[in-house]
Amino acid sequence: MVVKSVNAEQMRKIFLAGAQAIDTKKDIINELNVFPVPDGDTGTNMTMTIMSAAREVNALADPTMEDLAKAISSGSLRGARGNSGVILSQLLRGFTKVIRDYDMITADIISAAFNKAVETAYKAVMKPKEGTILTVAKGGAEKAEELLGQTDDLVEYIGKVIEHMDEVLAYTPELLPVLKEAGVVDSGGQGLVEIMKGGYEVLCGKEVEFKGESQVSVSAGGPSKGTISTENISTSDIKFGYCTEFIILLEKEFGEEEELKFKAFLESIGDSIVCVADDEVVKVHVHTNHPGKAFEKGLEYGQLTKMKVDNMREEHNEKLFLEQEKAAAASGAPAPKKEEKPRKKVGFITVSIGEGINEIFSGLGVDYIIEGGQTMNPSTQDMLNAIDEVNADTVFILPNNKNIILAADQARAMTEGKNIVVIPSKTIPQGIAAVISYIEGKTDEENEALMREAMKNIKTGQVTYSVRDTSIDGKEIKTGDYMGLDDHTIQSVGTSLYDTTIGLIESMLDEDSELLSIYYGQDASEEEAQRIADEIASRNNMIDIEVHSGGQPIYYYIASVE
Repeated sequence: MVVKSVNAEQMRKIFLAGAQAIDTKKDIINELNVFPVPDGDTGTNMTMTIMSAAREVNALADPTMEDLAKAISSGSLRGARGNSGVILSQLLRGFTKVIRDYDMITADIISAAFNKAVETAYKAVMKPKEGTILTVAKGGAEKAEELLGQTDDLVEYIGKVIEHMDEVLAYTPELLPVLKEAGVVDSGGQGLVEIMKGGYEVLCGKEVEFKGESQVSVSAGGPSKGTISTENISTSDIKFGYCTEFIILLEKEFGEEEELKFKAFLESIGDSIVCVADDEVVKVHVHTNHPGKAFEKGLEYGQLTKMKVDNMREEHNEKLFLEQEKAAAASGAPAPKKEEKPRKKVGFITVSIGEGINEIFSGLGVDYIIEGGQTMNPSTQDMLNAIDEVNADTVFILPNNKNIILAADQARAMTEGKNIVVIPSKTIPQGIAAVISYIEGKTDEENEALMREAMKNIKTGQVTYSVRDTSIDGKEIKTGDYMGLDDHTIQSVGTSLYDTTIGLIESMLDEDSELLSIYYGQDASEEEAQRIADEIASRNNMIDIEVHSGGQPIYYYIASVE
Protein backbone atom coordinates (compact mmCIF):
# COMPACT_ATOMS: atom_id res chain seq x y z
CA MET A 1 0.00 0.00 0.00
CA VAL A 2 1.05 3.61 -0.62
CA VAL A 3 0.45 6.29 2.04
CA LYS A 4 1.46 9.84 1.12
CA SER A 5 0.06 11.64 4.17
CA VAL A 6 -1.67 11.00 7.50
CA ASN A 7 -4.28 13.05 9.33
CA ALA A 8 -4.75 13.62 13.07
CA GLU A 9 -6.85 10.51 13.65
CA GLN A 10 -4.33 8.33 11.83
CA MET A 11 -1.47 9.92 13.78
CA ARG A 12 -3.41 9.25 16.98
CA LYS A 13 -3.62 5.53 16.15
CA ILE A 14 0.07 5.45 15.20
CA PHE A 15 1.07 7.01 18.52
CA LEU A 16 -1.12 4.67 20.58
CA ALA A 17 0.29 1.65 18.75
CA GLY A 18 3.81 2.85 19.51
CA ALA A 19 2.94 3.16 23.19
CA GLN A 20 1.40 -0.31 23.20
CA ALA A 21 4.48 -1.75 21.50
CA ILE A 22 6.96 -0.59 24.13
CA ASP A 23 4.67 -1.79 26.89
CA THR A 24 4.81 -5.33 25.53
CA LYS A 25 8.62 -5.17 25.34
CA LYS A 26 9.39 -3.29 28.57
CA ASP A 27 10.79 -6.33 30.41
CA ILE A 28 13.20 -7.03 27.55
CA ILE A 29 14.30 -3.39 27.61
CA ASN A 30 14.76 -3.54 31.40
CA GLU A 31 17.11 -6.50 30.87
CA LEU A 32 19.29 -4.38 28.57
CA ASN A 33 19.60 -1.53 31.08
CA VAL A 34 23.23 -1.02 32.13
CA PHE A 35 23.66 2.71 31.39
CA PRO A 36 23.78 5.25 32.99
CA VAL A 37 23.39 2.84 35.93
CA PRO A 38 22.49 -0.87 35.87
CA ASP A 39 19.20 -0.58 37.76
CA GLY A 40 16.96 -2.39 35.29
CA ASP A 41 14.15 0.13 34.89
CA THR A 42 14.52 1.80 31.48
CA GLY A 43 11.67 -0.14 29.90
CA THR A 44 9.37 0.57 32.82
CA ASN A 45 10.27 4.27 32.89
CA MET A 46 9.80 4.77 29.15
CA THR A 47 6.51 2.88 29.25
CA MET A 48 5.15 4.92 32.16
CA THR A 49 6.19 8.11 30.38
CA ILE A 50 4.55 7.37 27.06
CA MET A 51 1.49 5.80 28.71
CA SER A 52 0.89 9.04 30.59
CA ALA A 53 0.56 10.73 27.22
CA ALA A 54 -1.30 7.80 25.65
CA ARG A 55 -4.07 8.02 28.24
CA GLU A 56 -4.65 11.66 27.30
CA VAL A 57 -4.48 10.86 23.59
CA ASN A 58 -6.88 7.92 23.93
CA ALA A 59 -9.43 10.19 25.60
CA LEU A 60 -9.52 12.55 22.61
CA ALA A 61 -12.58 12.34 20.39
CA ASP A 62 -12.17 13.52 16.79
CA PRO A 63 -8.92 15.37 17.58
CA THR A 64 -7.24 18.07 15.57
CA MET A 65 -3.48 17.85 15.10
CA GLU A 66 -3.11 20.67 17.62
CA ASP A 67 -5.18 18.75 20.20
CA LEU A 68 -3.10 15.65 19.58
CA ALA A 69 0.20 17.50 19.87
CA LYS A 70 -0.83 19.13 23.14
CA ALA A 71 -1.93 15.81 24.68
CA ILE A 72 1.30 14.06 23.68
CA SER A 73 3.59 16.87 24.82
CA SER A 74 1.85 17.70 28.11
CA GLY A 75 1.06 14.10 29.03
CA SER A 76 4.58 12.82 28.46
CA LEU A 77 6.24 15.74 30.27
CA ARG A 78 4.10 15.40 33.38
CA GLY A 79 4.40 11.62 33.38
CA ALA A 80 8.12 11.48 32.52
CA ARG A 81 9.99 9.07 34.74
CA GLY A 82 13.69 8.31 34.82
CA ASN A 83 16.47 9.64 32.63
CA SER A 84 15.24 7.76 29.57
CA GLY A 85 11.64 8.78 30.20
CA VAL A 86 12.47 12.48 30.43
CA ILE A 87 14.52 12.29 27.22
CA LEU A 88 11.65 10.46 25.51
CA SER A 89 9.25 13.21 26.64
CA GLN A 90 11.54 15.79 25.04
CA LEU A 91 11.74 13.88 21.76
CA LEU A 92 7.93 13.83 21.73
CA ARG A 93 7.76 17.48 22.73
CA GLY A 94 10.05 18.56 19.90
CA PHE A 95 8.21 16.37 17.38
CA THR A 96 4.83 17.83 18.31
CA LYS A 97 6.11 21.42 18.07
CA VAL A 98 6.29 20.89 14.32
CA ILE A 99 3.27 18.69 13.54
CA ARG A 100 0.80 20.83 15.52
CA ASP A 101 0.74 23.41 12.73
CA TYR A 102 -0.43 21.00 10.00
CA ASP A 103 -3.64 19.14 9.22
CA MET A 104 -1.88 16.50 7.12
CA ILE A 105 1.58 15.08 7.79
CA THR A 106 3.88 14.32 4.85
CA ALA A 107 7.51 13.16 4.57
CA ASP A 108 8.97 16.67 4.62
CA ILE A 109 7.01 17.54 7.77
CA ILE A 110 8.12 14.32 9.44
CA SER A 111 11.74 15.13 8.64
CA ALA A 112 11.40 18.59 10.16
CA ALA A 113 9.66 17.11 13.21
CA PHE A 114 12.39 14.48 13.69
CA ASN A 115 15.07 17.17 13.58
CA LYS A 116 13.18 19.35 16.06
CA ALA A 117 12.74 16.32 18.35
CA VAL A 118 16.48 15.66 18.41
CA GLU A 119 17.32 19.33 18.90
CA THR A 120 14.90 19.58 21.85
CA ALA A 121 16.15 16.40 23.52
CA TYR A 122 19.85 17.27 23.20
CA LYS A 123 19.16 20.73 24.62
CA ALA A 124 17.44 19.22 27.67
CA VAL A 125 20.39 17.02 28.63
CA MET A 126 23.27 18.75 30.42
CA LYS A 127 25.99 16.45 29.06
CA PRO A 128 24.64 14.42 26.13
CA LYS A 129 26.26 11.01 25.82
CA GLU A 130 26.61 9.24 22.49
CA GLY A 131 25.69 5.58 22.31
CA THR A 132 22.31 6.25 23.92
CA ILE A 133 18.73 6.94 22.89
CA LEU A 134 19.95 10.35 21.72
CA THR A 135 22.28 8.76 19.18
CA VAL A 136 19.54 6.49 17.85
CA ALA A 137 17.12 9.42 17.55
CA LYS A 138 19.74 11.53 15.78
CA GLY A 139 20.43 8.69 13.34
CA GLY A 140 16.73 8.51 12.50
CA ALA A 141 16.51 12.27 11.94
CA GLU A 142 19.57 12.28 9.69
CA LYS A 143 18.22 9.40 7.59
CA ALA A 144 14.80 11.09 7.33
CA GLU A 145 16.45 14.20 5.94
CA GLU A 146 18.66 12.21 3.57
CA LEU A 147 15.65 10.40 2.07
CA LEU A 148 13.70 13.57 1.26
CA GLY A 149 12.87 13.73 -2.44
CA GLN A 150 13.56 10.02 -2.99
CA THR A 151 10.00 8.93 -2.19
CA ASP A 152 6.74 10.45 -0.99
CA ASP A 153 5.38 7.08 0.18
CA LEU A 154 5.45 7.18 3.97
CA VAL A 155 5.44 3.38 4.24
CA GLU A 156 8.67 3.16 2.26
CA TYR A 157 10.07 6.33 3.83
CA ILE A 158 9.52 5.43 7.49
CA GLY A 159 10.50 1.81 6.84
CA LYS A 160 13.95 2.92 5.68
CA VAL A 161 14.30 5.32 8.62
CA ILE A 162 13.58 2.48 11.08
CA GLU A 163 16.04 0.19 9.29
CA HIS A 164 18.75 2.82 9.76
CA MET A 165 17.80 3.37 13.42
CA ASP A 166 18.23 -0.38 13.94
CA GLU A 167 21.72 -0.13 12.43
CA VAL A 168 22.61 2.81 14.69
CA LEU A 169 21.26 0.90 17.69
CA ALA A 170 23.45 -2.11 16.83
CA TYR A 171 26.48 0.22 16.80
CA THR A 172 25.85 1.72 20.28
CA PRO A 173 28.15 -0.81 22.06
CA GLU A 174 31.05 0.64 20.06
CA LEU A 175 30.29 4.07 21.51
CA LEU A 176 29.72 3.08 25.15
CA PRO A 177 32.22 0.57 26.65
CA VAL A 178 29.78 -0.44 29.41
CA LEU A 179 27.36 -1.70 26.75
CA LYS A 180 30.08 -3.70 25.04
CA GLU A 181 31.19 -5.19 28.36
CA ALA A 182 27.66 -6.38 29.10
CA GLY A 183 27.06 -7.49 25.51
CA VAL A 184 23.97 -5.35 24.98
CA VAL A 185 22.72 -2.45 22.90
CA ASP A 186 21.47 0.71 24.58
CA SER A 187 18.19 0.09 26.38
CA GLY A 188 16.76 3.57 25.73
CA GLY A 189 17.61 3.31 22.05
CA GLN A 190 15.93 -0.10 21.91
CA GLY A 191 12.84 1.40 23.52
CA LEU A 192 12.68 4.17 20.93
CA VAL A 193 13.00 1.67 18.08
CA GLU A 194 10.18 -0.44 19.56
CA ILE A 195 7.92 2.64 19.65
CA MET A 196 8.74 3.40 16.03
CA LYS A 197 8.10 -0.19 14.94
CA GLY A 198 4.78 -0.29 16.79
CA GLY A 199 3.54 2.87 15.08
CA TYR A 200 4.84 1.67 11.71
CA GLU A 201 2.56 -1.37 11.85
CA VAL A 202 -0.48 0.94 11.85
CA LEU A 203 1.00 2.97 8.99
CA CYS A 204 1.22 -0.29 7.04
CA GLY A 205 -2.47 -0.96 7.58
CA LYS A 206 -2.53 -3.17 10.68
CA GLU A 207 -5.28 -2.57 13.24
CA VAL A 208 -3.79 -2.32 16.74
CA GLU A 209 -6.09 -2.12 19.75
CA PHE A 210 -4.87 0.18 22.51
CA LYS A 211 -5.25 -1.72 25.78
CA GLY A 212 -3.31 0.58 28.07
CA GLU A 213 -0.39 -0.37 30.28
CA SER A 214 -0.22 -4.09 31.04
CA GLN A 215 0.98 -5.82 34.17
CA VAL A 216 2.86 -8.59 32.37
CA SER A 217 5.08 -7.91 29.38
CA VAL A 218 5.36 -10.15 26.34
CA SER A 219 8.87 -11.57 25.90
CA ALA A 220 8.88 -12.01 22.15
CA GLY A 221 11.58 -11.12 19.70
CA GLY A 222 14.52 -9.96 21.79
CA PRO A 223 17.16 -11.15 24.19
CA SER A 224 16.12 -14.04 26.40
CA LYS A 225 15.44 -13.34 30.04
CA GLY A 226 18.43 -13.99 32.23
CA THR A 227 21.00 -13.95 29.42
CA ILE A 228 22.33 -10.47 30.23
CA SER A 229 24.57 -10.25 33.28
CA THR A 230 25.60 -7.12 35.12
CA GLU A 231 27.46 -8.90 37.92
CA ASN A 232 30.79 -7.38 36.87
CA ILE A 233 29.42 -3.87 37.26
CA SER A 234 29.96 -2.83 40.88
CA THR A 235 27.75 -0.46 42.83
CA SER A 236 30.96 1.41 43.55
CA ASP A 237 30.77 2.51 39.91
CA ILE A 238 27.59 4.39 40.77
CA LYS A 239 29.05 7.74 41.81
CA PHE A 240 25.71 9.32 42.69
CA GLY A 241 23.32 6.88 44.33
CA TYR A 242 19.87 8.47 44.21
CA CYS A 243 17.79 8.96 41.07
CA THR A 244 15.86 12.10 42.00
CA GLU A 245 12.90 13.48 40.08
CA PHE A 246 10.32 16.16 40.65
CA ILE A 247 8.19 18.80 38.96
CA ILE A 248 8.30 22.46 39.98
CA LEU A 249 4.97 24.27 39.73
CA LEU A 250 6.42 27.66 38.88
CA GLU A 251 5.54 30.65 41.05
CA LYS A 252 8.52 32.81 40.03
CA GLU A 253 10.12 33.76 36.75
CA PHE A 254 12.15 30.93 35.25
CA GLY A 255 13.74 32.37 32.14
CA GLU A 256 16.91 31.31 30.36
CA GLU A 257 19.17 32.88 32.99
CA GLU A 258 17.39 31.18 35.88
CA GLU A 259 17.39 27.88 34.02
CA LEU A 260 21.17 28.03 33.47
CA LYS A 261 21.78 28.85 37.15
CA PHE A 262 19.52 26.00 38.27
CA LYS A 263 21.25 23.53 35.94
CA ALA A 264 24.63 24.68 37.22
CA PHE A 265 23.50 23.99 40.78
CA LEU A 266 22.31 20.51 39.83
CA GLU A 267 25.64 19.84 38.16
CA SER A 268 27.40 20.80 41.42
CA ILE A 269 25.56 18.04 43.33
CA GLY A 270 25.16 15.30 40.72
CA ASP A 271 25.10 14.10 37.13
CA SER A 272 22.74 12.60 34.53
CA ILE A 273 20.87 15.91 34.58
CA VAL A 274 17.80 16.56 32.50
CA CYS A 275 15.96 19.83 33.17
CA VAL A 276 13.04 20.92 31.04
CA ALA A 277 11.14 24.16 31.49
CA ASP A 278 7.62 24.64 30.15
CA ASP A 279 5.31 27.60 30.57
CA GLU A 280 4.07 26.56 34.01
CA VAL A 281 6.26 23.67 35.15
CA VAL A 282 9.88 22.51 35.25
CA LYS A 283 10.61 18.79 35.02
CA VAL A 284 13.82 17.82 36.82
CA HIS A 285 15.89 14.61 36.76
CA VAL A 286 19.25 14.27 38.50
CA HIS A 287 21.43 11.52 39.95
CA THR A 288 22.77 12.83 43.27
CA ASN A 289 23.83 11.83 46.76
CA HIS A 290 21.77 14.69 48.21
CA PRO A 291 18.12 14.59 47.01
CA GLY A 292 17.12 17.03 49.73
CA LYS A 293 19.39 19.73 48.31
CA ALA A 294 17.78 19.36 44.89
CA PHE A 295 14.32 19.66 46.45
CA GLU A 296 15.31 22.72 48.51
CA LYS A 297 16.68 24.47 45.43
CA GLY A 298 13.53 23.66 43.48
CA LEU A 299 11.39 25.18 46.23
CA GLU A 300 13.00 28.56 45.51
CA TYR A 301 11.01 28.65 42.24
CA GLY A 302 7.68 27.20 43.31
CA GLN A 303 5.87 24.22 44.78
CA LEU A 304 7.06 20.67 44.15
CA THR A 305 5.01 17.72 42.97
CA LYS A 306 5.62 14.23 41.51
CA MET A 307 8.64 13.85 43.80
CA LYS A 308 10.45 10.52 43.52
CA VAL A 309 13.75 9.21 44.89
CA ASP A 310 15.12 5.77 43.96
CA ASN A 311 18.21 4.21 45.53
CA MET A 312 20.03 2.98 42.43
CA ARG A 313 22.56 0.93 44.37
CA GLU A 314 19.76 -1.04 46.00
CA GLU A 315 18.03 -1.47 42.65
CA HIS A 316 21.25 -2.80 41.12
CA ASN A 317 21.83 -5.18 44.05
CA GLU A 318 18.27 -6.44 43.69
CA LYS A 319 18.85 -7.03 39.98
CA LEU A 320 22.05 -8.97 40.73
CA PHE A 321 20.23 -11.09 43.30
CA LEU A 322 17.50 -11.99 40.81
CA GLU A 323 20.14 -12.91 38.22
CA GLN A 324 21.86 -15.16 40.78
CA GLU A 325 18.53 -16.76 41.69
CA LYS A 326 17.87 -17.58 38.02
CA ALA A 327 21.34 -19.03 37.58
CA ALA A 328 20.98 -21.14 40.73
CA ALA A 329 17.58 -22.44 39.65
CA ALA A 330 18.95 -23.42 36.24
CA SER A 331 21.91 -25.30 37.76
CA GLY A 332 20.08 -26.85 40.70
CA ALA A 333 22.34 -25.08 43.19
CA PRO A 334 20.98 -23.57 46.43
CA ALA A 335 19.48 -20.10 46.02
CA PRO A 336 21.80 -17.27 47.11
CA LYS A 337 21.21 -15.53 50.41
CA LYS A 338 20.66 -11.82 50.41
CA GLU A 339 23.40 -9.85 52.10
CA GLU A 340 22.35 -7.58 54.93
CA LYS A 341 22.10 -4.00 53.77
CA PRO A 342 24.75 -1.68 55.18
CA ARG A 343 23.83 0.39 58.20
CA LYS A 344 22.59 3.85 57.33
CA LYS A 345 21.67 6.91 59.31
CA VAL A 346 17.93 7.07 58.61
CA GLY A 347 15.25 4.62 57.51
CA PHE A 348 11.49 4.77 57.03
CA ILE A 349 8.64 2.39 57.86
CA THR A 350 5.11 3.08 56.71
CA VAL A 351 1.78 1.34 56.94
CA SER A 352 0.08 1.14 53.56
CA ILE A 353 -2.38 -0.90 51.58
CA GLY A 354 -2.95 -1.11 47.87
CA GLU A 355 -0.34 -1.78 45.19
CA GLY A 356 -0.41 1.74 43.78
CA ILE A 357 0.03 3.44 47.15
CA ASN A 358 2.77 0.96 48.06
CA GLU A 359 4.62 1.94 44.87
CA ILE A 360 4.30 5.62 45.74
CA PHE A 361 5.87 5.06 49.16
CA SER A 362 8.61 2.87 47.68
CA GLY A 363 9.37 5.55 45.12
CA LEU A 364 9.74 8.08 47.94
CA GLY A 365 12.44 5.92 49.55
CA VAL A 366 10.48 4.11 52.25
CA ASP A 367 12.49 1.07 53.38
CA TYR A 368 9.73 -1.18 54.75
CA ILE A 369 6.01 -1.22 54.05
CA ILE A 370 3.64 -2.94 56.47
CA GLU A 371 0.45 -4.06 54.78
CA GLY A 372 -2.49 -2.88 56.85
CA GLY A 373 -4.88 -0.08 57.62
CA GLN A 374 -8.59 0.18 58.34
CA THR A 375 -9.96 -3.23 59.51
CA MET A 376 -6.38 -4.59 59.19
CA ASN A 377 -4.48 -2.87 62.00
CA PRO A 378 -0.93 -4.24 62.31
CA SER A 379 0.21 -5.22 65.78
CA THR A 380 3.07 -4.00 67.93
CA GLN A 381 4.94 -7.18 66.96
CA ASP A 382 4.47 -6.31 63.28
CA MET A 383 6.08 -2.96 64.03
CA LEU A 384 8.97 -4.60 65.91
CA ASN A 385 9.57 -7.01 63.02
CA ALA A 386 9.71 -4.09 60.61
CA ILE A 387 12.14 -2.19 62.86
CA ASP A 388 14.43 -5.25 62.88
CA GLU A 389 14.41 -5.30 59.07
CA VAL A 390 15.47 -1.66 58.69
CA ASN A 391 19.20 -1.37 59.38
CA ALA A 392 19.36 2.28 60.38
CA ASP A 393 20.36 4.39 63.38
CA THR A 394 17.09 6.34 63.27
CA VAL A 395 13.83 4.88 62.01
CA PHE A 396 10.81 7.07 61.26
CA ILE A 397 7.46 5.25 61.49
CA LEU A 398 4.34 6.55 59.73
CA PRO A 399 1.22 4.67 60.95
CA ASN A 400 -1.16 6.48 58.54
CA ASN A 401 -4.16 5.52 60.68
CA LYS A 402 -5.18 6.81 64.10
CA ASN A 403 -5.81 3.24 65.30
CA ILE A 404 -2.21 2.21 64.58
CA ILE A 405 -0.38 5.07 66.31
CA LEU A 406 -0.55 3.33 69.70
CA ALA A 407 1.04 0.13 68.35
CA ALA A 408 3.84 2.21 66.84
CA ASP A 409 4.39 4.04 70.15
CA GLN A 410 4.57 0.73 72.00
CA ALA A 411 7.11 -0.62 69.51
CA ARG A 412 9.19 2.52 70.01
CA ALA A 413 9.21 1.97 73.79
CA MET A 414 10.29 -1.66 73.36
CA THR A 415 13.15 -0.98 70.94
CA GLU A 416 16.78 -0.65 72.00
CA GLY A 417 19.78 0.30 69.88
CA LYS A 418 17.82 2.45 67.42
CA ASN A 419 16.23 5.86 67.68
CA ILE A 420 12.55 5.37 66.77
CA VAL A 421 10.54 8.45 65.79
CA VAL A 422 6.79 7.98 65.40
CA ILE A 423 5.19 10.59 63.16
CA PRO A 424 1.48 10.44 64.12
CA SER A 425 0.05 10.41 60.59
CA LYS A 426 -3.63 9.48 60.56
CA THR A 427 -4.13 9.07 56.81
CA ILE A 428 -2.21 7.92 53.75
CA PRO A 429 -1.98 11.47 52.30
CA GLN A 430 -0.55 12.74 55.58
CA GLY A 431 2.07 9.99 55.44
CA ILE A 432 3.00 10.85 51.85
CA ALA A 433 3.32 14.55 52.72
CA ALA A 434 5.48 13.73 55.74
CA VAL A 435 7.93 11.58 53.77
CA ILE A 436 8.20 14.20 51.01
CA SER A 437 9.04 16.90 53.55
CA TYR A 438 12.03 14.98 54.96
CA ILE A 439 15.30 16.79 54.12
CA GLU A 440 18.59 14.92 54.20
CA GLY A 441 21.24 16.64 56.30
CA LYS A 442 18.88 18.06 58.90
CA THR A 443 18.76 16.59 62.42
CA ASP A 444 16.15 14.02 63.43
CA GLU A 445 14.46 16.65 65.57
CA GLU A 446 14.36 19.17 62.72
CA ASN A 447 12.93 16.60 60.33
CA GLU A 448 10.34 15.49 62.85
CA ALA A 449 9.18 19.09 63.11
CA LEU A 450 9.10 19.45 59.31
CA MET A 451 7.10 16.26 58.89
CA ARG A 452 4.58 17.18 61.57
CA GLU A 453 4.18 20.64 60.04
CA ALA A 454 3.68 19.18 56.55
CA MET A 455 0.79 17.04 57.80
CA LYS A 456 -1.03 20.12 59.07
CA ASN A 457 -1.42 21.37 55.49
CA ILE A 458 -3.15 18.18 54.31
CA LYS A 459 -6.90 17.62 54.21
CA THR A 460 -7.96 14.02 53.61
CA GLY A 461 -11.24 12.69 52.27
CA GLN A 462 -12.27 9.07 51.85
CA VAL A 463 -15.25 7.50 50.12
CA THR A 464 -16.63 4.19 51.34
CA TYR A 465 -20.06 2.59 51.86
CA SER A 466 -22.37 2.00 54.80
CA VAL A 467 -22.85 -1.52 56.20
CA ARG A 468 -26.01 -0.62 58.15
CA ASP A 469 -28.77 1.96 58.50
CA THR A 470 -27.78 4.84 60.76
CA SER A 471 -28.07 8.58 61.35
CA ILE A 472 -24.95 10.74 61.85
CA ASP A 473 -24.73 14.53 62.06
CA GLY A 474 -28.28 14.84 60.82
CA LYS A 475 -27.64 12.65 57.75
CA GLU A 476 -29.84 9.61 57.21
CA ILE A 477 -27.71 6.77 55.90
CA LYS A 478 -29.05 3.52 54.45
CA THR A 479 -27.22 0.21 54.08
CA GLY A 480 -25.17 0.32 50.88
CA ASP A 481 -25.14 4.12 50.62
CA TYR A 482 -21.88 5.76 49.62
CA MET A 483 -20.34 8.02 52.26
CA GLY A 484 -17.74 10.77 51.83
CA LEU A 485 -15.78 11.36 55.04
CA ASP A 486 -13.27 14.15 55.66
CA ASP A 487 -10.94 14.51 58.66
CA HIS A 488 -13.84 15.39 60.95
CA THR A 489 -17.20 14.09 59.80
CA ILE A 490 -19.37 12.69 57.00
CA GLN A 491 -19.66 15.37 54.33
CA SER A 492 -21.70 13.61 51.64
CA VAL A 493 -24.06 10.64 51.37
CA GLY A 494 -25.80 9.19 48.35
CA THR A 495 -26.58 6.30 46.06
CA SER A 496 -24.23 7.60 43.33
CA LEU A 497 -20.50 7.03 43.86
CA TYR A 498 -19.69 9.81 41.39
CA ASP A 499 -21.96 12.41 43.03
CA THR A 500 -20.90 11.45 46.55
CA THR A 501 -17.22 11.80 45.66
CA ILE A 502 -17.79 15.15 43.94
CA GLY A 503 -19.70 16.38 47.01
CA LEU A 504 -16.91 15.32 49.36
CA ILE A 505 -14.14 16.95 47.33
CA GLU A 506 -16.08 20.20 46.86
CA SER A 507 -16.55 20.40 50.64
CA MET A 508 -12.78 20.12 51.13
CA LEU A 509 -11.78 22.85 48.68
CA ASP A 510 -11.42 26.52 49.56
CA GLU A 511 -9.66 29.58 48.15
CA ASP A 512 -6.30 28.44 49.58
CA SER A 513 -6.42 24.98 47.97
CA GLU A 514 -3.65 24.45 45.43
CA LEU A 515 -3.29 20.71 44.77
CA LEU A 516 -5.87 17.91 44.71
CA SER A 517 -4.66 14.29 44.55
CA ILE A 518 -7.19 11.51 43.87
CA TYR A 519 -6.23 7.89 44.59
CA TYR A 520 -8.73 5.41 43.15
CA GLY A 521 -9.14 2.05 44.85
CA GLN A 522 -9.47 -1.52 43.67
CA ASP A 523 -13.25 -1.18 43.31
CA ALA A 524 -13.10 2.10 41.36
CA SER A 525 -12.03 2.72 37.79
CA GLU A 526 -9.44 5.06 36.31
CA GLU A 527 -12.06 6.28 33.84
CA GLU A 528 -14.44 7.41 36.58
CA ALA A 529 -11.59 8.89 38.61
CA GLN A 530 -10.55 10.96 35.61
CA ARG A 531 -14.15 12.00 35.02
CA ILE A 532 -14.33 13.21 38.62
CA ALA A 533 -11.06 15.10 38.19
CA ASP A 534 -12.33 16.73 34.99
CA GLU A 535 -15.54 17.83 36.70
CA ILE A 536 -13.65 19.32 39.65
CA ALA A 537 -11.28 21.06 37.24
CA SER A 538 -14.21 22.62 35.37
CA ARG A 539 -15.46 24.10 38.62
CA ASN A 540 -12.07 25.09 40.05
CA ASN A 541 -9.69 26.18 37.29
CA MET A 542 -6.96 27.43 39.65
CA ILE A 543 -6.20 24.07 41.27
CA ASP A 544 -3.78 21.38 40.05
CA ILE A 545 -5.26 17.89 40.01
CA GLU A 546 -3.44 14.55 39.97
CA VAL A 547 -5.03 11.09 39.59
CA HIS A 548 -3.20 8.03 40.92
CA SER A 549 -3.96 4.32 41.03
CA GLY A 550 -4.03 3.50 44.75
CA GLY A 551 -5.45 0.01 44.55
CA GLN A 552 -6.72 0.28 48.15
CA PRO A 553 -9.67 -1.83 49.39
CA ILE A 554 -12.63 -0.47 51.40
CA TYR A 555 -12.21 3.09 50.14
CA TYR A 556 -13.29 3.70 46.56
CA TYR A 557 -11.40 7.00 46.59
CA ILE A 558 -8.93 8.74 48.85
CA ALA A 559 -8.62 12.47 48.18
CA SER A 560 -5.89 14.78 49.40
CA VAL A 561 -6.09 18.59 49.34
CA GLU A 562 -3.18 20.87 50.14
